[in-house]
Formats: sequence, structure tokens, C-alpha cells
Amino acid sequence: MFIKEFIRHSKQIGAIVPSSKYLAAKMIHSVNFETANIVIELGAGTGIFTYKILEKLHANAILLVFETNDSFFGSLKNNITDKRVILIHDSAEKIPEYLMKLGFSKADYIISSLPLANIPGLVKTKIIRNIHEALTTTGIYIQFQYSLLMLNQLKVQFKKVNVGFESLNFPPAFVFSCSK
Repeated sequence: MFIKEFIRHSKQIGAIVPSSKYLAAKMIHSVNFETANIVIELGAGTGIFTYKILEKLHANAILLVFETNDSFFGSLKNNITDKRVILIHDSAEKIPEYLMKLGFSKADYIISSLPLANIPGLVKTKIIRNIHEALTTTGIYIQFQYSLLMLNQLKVQFKKVNVGFESLNFPPAFVFSCSK
């Protein structure tokens, strides 16, 4: 399914194969699951990060999962029955709207697989601004990309940006950990 969706929507998906378990582990490495109450995942795809998050998320926490691709969303909806998950078939631009609508103020962590390099400039800027606004003062935004092109834009919005690298992924990926 992943390759088929990549062929149909390459700008929306951004990778030809799903992320590796090694990248998934690196993406959630800095999450304190004991204290995280609200976690947001952007661009869940086939759910590789979603399932890793759910393995560690405490019983009373909530995971908001944004996915715009119809096929991926349908698959997630059919396969995830965990009551802690709220699936959202909409754009990451609308994070603040959904937080307010669902009665949440801020997120502790935002974990993103969005292919930022493929998203038009104004939309990308709005998404990053909304991510910043949606985080608690101690919240962390974790984003992976296949290049360092987004580094300067992230540094404009976030006070602290740490860059990690995962070579055991195809293609290898940079992991940005951003905080206010």
C-alpha cells in the first residue's frame, strides 16, 4: 500500500518506503511518556510511529493523530482501536482548532513525519507556527527530514533545535528536536 500511495501522491508522502523501526525509536527517544498527557502525531502514514508511541503512552494520555491521505487514514481507522487515540482526517494546519474543539489547551509533544520540503511555503510556515503555539512551554516538537534544508526555518521559530541522525533508515534521516 505504501509504494502505491507514494506513486499516486509522491509530494504528499515524501518517501518510497515506510520509516524503519530504528527511526521510530529515535523519534520517540526524548519523549517522557510518564508525564506526557497530550501527544500529537502529524502524518502518521502506515502507523509505524503511532504503534511505538502507543506501546509507551500511559493509560490516561491522549494521542491525536493527523493524516490527510485517504488510504492511510482508512487503514489507521480500521486497525487502531485504542481508546487513547483520536484519529483526525485533516491537515496539520488545523492543530489549534482541533485542540480547542476537543477541549485540550496544549500538547506536550508533537511528533511529525510531514514531508516539509514538499509543502508550499505559506502552508509550511503556518504549520510550523501552529506547532509552536500548540506546545506547552516545556513541550518538544520532533520532526524528521531527509536533509537539513528545514534547519534554519526551525531555528527562526524555536529557541532550541537539536539535530540527530539515523543512518539505519532508507533514506537516512535527520531528526530535529525543537523546544521553546
